[in-house]
Amino acid sequence: MSQNQIANVLTIAGSDSGGGAGIQADIKAISATGSFACSVLTALTAQNTQGVTGIYPVSPEFIEQQLDAVFSDIDISAVKIGMLAETSVIESVVKKLKQYQPKFLVVDPVMVATSGDLLLQSSAIQTLKTELLPLADVITPNLPEAATLLGTQVPTTEAEMNAMIDGLRELGCKAVLLKGGHLESEADSTDLLITKDAVERFTVKRVDTQNTHGTGCTLSSAIASYLTQSESLTEAVAKGKDYISQAIAHADELNVGKGHGPVHHFYKLNK
Repeated sequence: MSQNQIANVLTIAGSDSGGGAGIQADIKAISATGSFACSVLTALTAQNTQGVTGIYPVSPEFIEQQLDAVFSDIDISAVKIGMLAETSVIESVVKKLKQYQPKFLVVDPVMVATSGDLLLQSSAIQTLKTELLPLADVITPNLPEAATLLGTQVPTTEAEMNAMIDGLRELGCKAVLLKGGHLESEADSTDLLITKDAVERFTVKRVDTQNTHGTGCTLSSAIASYLTQSESLTEAVAKGKDYISQAIAHADELNVGKGHGPVHHFYKLNK
């Protein structure tokens, strides 16, 4: 790819009919951060800012057909993966990733709903841990997701968050970005980038808004996009963290729905 060409980034995720999270948020974030977004749908949802009222899964066979269509024609520089609801879906995606071997893989392990309910069966979580996560350049769990992966309680302090570091290293991926956004009693929001030999802290002031729908999807997609632009992982995470922080800070400029609204992916266009 020549220097003046735009990188292609593929998101593999479910849809959000309300437009704030899922594959819609991924496409917006990838586009806003300077890459071209391709997409493979794993599920359809009937969803808005107040919740999910229905889920219609996509068959593993059709997911594979979508992946073949994209990879056989388009030079994909990075893949971002969101929610994969079933063991068979995870296995199909892993098979195709091994076949096509994209340069970068970012996995947002969406497993726990805002209500605290598990979105995956225990067998699917085990498949995620053993088959998909070891392929990832970086995974981006929030605190409930990290607790589910490790079988521990959800941290309530930064000290408890730090206590997860060794366990997360043992998952086998190259790096883990542990997101501390759920520590709402803290004035700052701190994420930890955990690699084999180091831990880097990324801290920003917490923004007082209820419009944070889709933050995890948005951040992981931005990181995937920045990785394709000759950024190191640290630089990609730093830029991704800055992007999501600004998208949250500008979220109240939108007027979307009656519940937890989306972040403002295209805040730069309104400056």
